[in-house]
Amino acid sequence: MIEVRNICKSYGNLQVLRDVCIDIGKNEIITIVGPSGAGKTTLLQIAGSLDRPDSGTVCYDGQDLARLNDRRLSEFRNRNIGFVFQFHQLLPEFTAVENAAMPALIAGTAKKKAMARAEELLAHLGLGDRLRHKPSEMSGGERQRTAIARALVNSPQVVFADEPTGSLDSANRDEIRSLIADLRRDFGQTFVIVTHDPSMNGIADRVINMADGRIIPPENHDD
Repeated sequence: MIEVRNICKSYGNLQVLRDVCIDIGKNEIITIVGPSGAGKTTLLQIAGSLDRPDSGTVCYDGQDLARLNDRRLSEFRNRNIGFVFQFHQLLPEFTAVENAAMPALIAGTAKKKAMARAEELLAHLGLGDRLRHKPSEMSGGERQRTAIARALVNSPQVVFADEPTGSLDSANRDEIRSLIADLRRDFGQTFVIVTHDPSMNGIADRVINMADGRIIPPENHDD
């Protein structure tokens, strides 16, 4: 579904990614792990179209993102890609359902339809009784579930998650991890997750290790 080929990225004299290649298939859960500074978040941002590489290509079903201008890229991202961050980044003045509906409203979906879709997702995520609550009135786990609903509201091809459990306690980490597995089962959703949480690897189809801006190939063992 998504092909990332020969990605290089530098910031000044610091080379962050070095000739990185990765394929992301439909209905996969992939975790990306490695030490701080390995390039994990930069790879996530480039694969998710939030940043452009210095060289290399990112293609979604054959569509080369480098060929899209900024406006068309923003439209593509809004329709096809969802994001979940370590800190939920909800808008504090809006309710849970308003936050979750925001990408659909930006995409031009009628307000009634966008809100109904957001309510449906929040209910599915166990927040049916928290629709009108603002972020300050919700727990950390509830805020992160609202952020996941926001990421899913436009039925994207893929959700990129950067440390989605990093700011949560152990109970909420377990809850979010199980939730991601359930969403893949229920919606056929693809997740690419940067994480330092080793338990997250338990739900992954593939674990990608990174160090020094490169993907570390799995060890080959002789029979």
